[in-house]
Amino acid sequence: MPTSGTSPDALLEGLDPEQRAVATTLRGPVRVLAGAGTGKTRAITHRIAYGVASGVYAPNEVLAVTFTTRAAGEMRGRLRGLGAAGVQARTFHSAALRQLRYFWPHVYGGEPPQLIESKLGMLAQAARGLRVQVDQATLRDLASEIEWAKVSNVRPDDYERAAKARNREVSGQAPSVIARVFAGYEEVKRGQGRMDMEDVLLITAALLEDERVGAQVRRQYKWFVVDEFQDVSPIQWALLELWLGGRDELCVVGDPAQTIYSFAGARADYLRDLGSRFRDVTTVELVRNYRSTPQIVEAANTVLGTGPERGGAVRLVAQQPAGPDVAYVEHPDEVAEAEATAAEILAAQRNGVPLREIAILFRINAQSEAFEEALAARGLAYVVRGAARFFERPEVRQAVTMLRGRARGGEPVAAEDLVVETKAVLAGMEWTEQAPTGRGAKRDRWESLHALVTQAEEFAQDPAATLDAFVDELDRRASEQHAPVAEGVTLATLHAAKGLEWDRVFLCGMQEGSMPIVYAEGPEQIGEERRLLYVGMTRARQQLTVSWSQSRSPGGRASRKPSRFLADVRPEVGSDRAPGKQRTRRKGLATCRSCGISLTTTAERKVGRCENCPATYDEALFERLREWRVERATTDKVPAFVVFTDLTLQAIAEQKPADERALLAISGVGRSKIDKYADEVLAIVNDS
Repeated sequence: MPTSGTSPDALLEGLDPEQRAVATTLRGPVRVLAGAGTGKTRAITHRIAYGVASGVYAPNEVLAVTFTTRAAGEMRGRLRGLGAAGVQARTFHSAALRQLRYFWPHVYGGEPPQLIESKLGMLAQAARGLRVQVDQATLRDLASEIEWAKVSNVRPDDYERAAKARNREVSGQAPSVIARVFAGYEEVKRGQGRMDMEDVLLITAALLEDERVGAQVRRQYKWFVVDEFQDVSPIQWALLELWLGGRDELCVVGDPAQTIYSFAGARADYLRDLGSRFRDVTTVELVRNYRSTPQIVEAANTVLGTGPERGGAVRLVAQQPAGPDVAYVEHPDEVAEAEATAAEILAAQRNGVPLREIAILFRINAQSEAFEEALAARGLAYVVRGAARFFERPEVRQAVTMLRGRARGGEPVAAEDLVVETKAVLAGMEWTEQAPTGRGAKRDRWESLHALVTQAEEFAQDPAATLDAFVDELDRRASEQHAPVAEGVTLATLHAAKGLEWDRVFLCGMQEGSMPIVYAEGPEQIGEERRLLYVGMTRARQQLTVSWSQSRSPGGRASRKPSRFLADVRPEVGSDRAPGKQRTRRKGLATCRSCGISLTTTAERKVGRCENCPATYDEALFERLREWRVERATTDKVPAFVVFTDLTLQAIAEQKPADERALLAISGVGRSKIDKYADEVLAIVNDS
C-alpha cells in the first residue's frame, strides 16, 4: 500500500492511459467524462495523491466534494491509502455546514439556527394555518417540491411562475396553493429559529458573500474536485463559484448518461457547458468499462442510443472477458415474472452465487411486493433498499387494518363482491380508479394501495373466497416477510441502485407504462427514463436478465408491451407474434387524432387528442353514459369512479364500440368491467 513517501511515478502504475491523463493533469479547469464502471474514483483519487506527492498540492488546501456520505467515506479511505490523508473529502452539505457553524458567530453573533431532520411537522403547521387540507403523502410531496425550489433558487413569491414554466405538478395541488404553503413553511421555520438542509447551502452562500469570509475560505482551499457533477443543482453551483472566487483550479467528474435526478433540481448542463464558463478546459474521457461483460456493455450502449438523450455521454468499451448473453424474458403476468425470477435466484444460490451478489431492480417501490412474496416462499433472504418492505409501509398497514375491520364488523363478503368491497374500503383512503398524475409520495401511496386491489382481484378468482379469507392471506404474507435478515438479495428501485453493482442483476417490470413510467411526458422526461434503464443495466457485472409481464395479474388481459427502449436489443417475443399485430422498432409519442401533434399528458393520451383540439366524442352519448354510471354506482353502493372514470366514458363516447372486443380495447376497461357492465354500456352506445 502506498504511503506518504511513495514517489509520484509509482502512483501512476496500473492506471490506463485515460486514467493517467486525469492523474497528471493537475491544473484546472479539467472535465472528466467518466462512463459507468470506468474507474472514475480511482482516477480522481490518484490525481489528488499525485498532486500531493509531486508537491503541487498541499493536502489541507484540497477540497474534494461528492454527493453521498458513503462516496465521501470511500474517497477518504482511498486517499489515506495513497498517502494523502490530509485532504478534505466531504459532501456538499457537510462542507457547507462546517463553514456555516464556524463563520455564523463571527458574522451574526450567537449560535446558528438549529438543523431540522424533517420538514413535515412545520409543513403541517403551515398548512393548518392556511387551512389547506393535506395528508402525509401530500406533505412528503410538498417537502420534496420545496427542496426542488430551494436548490433551484426559486423563492416562494417566484414559485407559481416557475412551476408553470417547468410543468411542475404536486399531488393535484394548484401552484398558487403550494406557493402559499412554501411561504408559510419558511415563516414557521424562521419563527422557531430552525434551518433545513437546503438552508445550509443558501446560508453558507450568503456568508461567503461577506468579503472577509470569502477571502478566508479561499485562502484555505485552493484546489477543488467535484464528483458526480451531472447531479449539481443551481445552488450547489453558486456555492462552488463562491469557493472558487474567480479561480479555475477545478476538476469535475461526471457522466451525462447517468443524469437521472433532473426532477430534483440536478442540472447536467453544468457538466456539458463547462467550456462556456471557463477558458481552456481540458476534457478527458474514461471509456474503458472494467465492471461488466461485453454482452452487457453492448446492450447498454445500444439502449442509450445515439440521440439527444446521450447528452454527450461516452460510448463504453468493455474490458472484461465475454459472459452469457443478456436474457430478455416475457412473462404472462407479474406473479409469473416474480416466481420465475425467484426460481432462478434459488438455482444460482445452489450453484454457489452469494445472495448479496444478486439484485432485483424495478422502476417503483410498489413493484417489490410480488418479488418479496416469491423470495419468502423459497426461504431466500432479501433486503429492500431505500424503502420499507411492502407490508411495513404505513399506507399498506392502514389499509389492511381497515379491511380487517370491514371483514369482522359487517355482513360476510363473498368472492363476487370482494373486489368491489376492497375498492370501496380503499377509496376511504383516497385510492381512486385513475392513478394520480406526476411522481412523488402521492403516486407511491396510490401504487401500494393499487397493489392490494390487484391482490384482491387475483384472490377473488376462487369462488370460495371471502373478505375474511383475503385479510387472513394478507396477514400471512406480512408475517412471512417480516423476518429480519443479515444479508440477502437486494430489492431496489433503479434510482436507489445508482452507484452500486452486483454479479447478477434482474431488471424486472420493464414494460411500457413502467419503463418509461406512465407519467413521463415529453422528450426530456422520456430521455431521462431511457438513461434510468441504462443505469440499471450497467449495475450488472456478469449476468443480466431483463423481463416484463403481459398483464398485471394471472388471467388478466395480455395487453402490455415490452419497453420501447428494448426494441433494438431484444429478440422477437410472443406478444410480437399476436394475430394482427406487427412489431414496431421504435415507439414514439402518441399523437392527436385531430391535429397530429404529440400528446404529452396522461389524460390526452387516454382520449387520443390534445386539450387544445375540440372534443370529437358524442357529447350527448357521454351525458347518457354519465347518467347510467350514477344509477349503477348508486345500485352497487360504490363511488362513481369505481364503475368508470370520466376519461373512460369520453373514450367510449368517442370510439362507440360495437361489441365486447372493441370495448375491451379501450383504456380503463378490463375483463372484470366487461363482465359487469358490457351489456348495459353497449346497449346505450347502440341506441345513440
